[in-house]
Amino acid sequence: MPRVSRDHLQTRRLEILDGARACFARYGYEGATVRRLEEATVLSRGSIFHHFGDKEGLFLALATEDTARIADLVTGRGLVEVMRALVGTSGGGPVPPWLLTHLEVNRRVRTDPAFAAAWAPHGQVVGAAVRKRLAGQRASGGLRDDVDVEVLAAFLELALGGVVGHLAAGRDPAALGPVVDLVEETVRSR
Repeated sequence: MPRVSRDHLQTRRLEILDGARACFARYGYEGATVRRLEEATVLSRGSIFHHFGDKEGLFLALATEDTARIADLVTGRGLVEVMRALVGTSGGGPVPPWLLTHLEVNRRVRTDPAFAAAWAPHGQVVGAAVRKRLAGQRASGGLRDDVDVEVLAAFLELALGGVVGHLAAGRDPAALGPVVDLVEETVRSR
């Protein structure tokens, strides 16, 4: 049997994640059956699970990658921009599928204790990025200085949770745009 290069394996892994992202975004975790994952990735279950072990491992890998994307967005532009992306007010485009993974992660953390335990070490990535960004904004004078950075971080995380909750309940995302504006105005320096 011929050897497969490391680059080929990495390319295949990314292709599986892209297909799985679309499948989980469309059907949620429970609805993303193995058959649907096979259709979305155009690969057999053997190929998919060779890279990720099982459906749970695939979702955890996807959520970890997508959380890193959110942390990168937080580092570069702030948690408010994540909220704007969720409600579709950033650039006017549709909600990116990797943000839909965030909705599913939050739902599963709330409803699946085993997943919540497995996710716990990964869930701190965004919080660390938020605190680092806020500390930088405080140092540059762009952040209000009458409230502790930790309190502001908790406020922003609660606001994000509220946005996620509203979206998960099927509420109109466009109605949240002014709320996100208010959140941003609340943490800026006066």
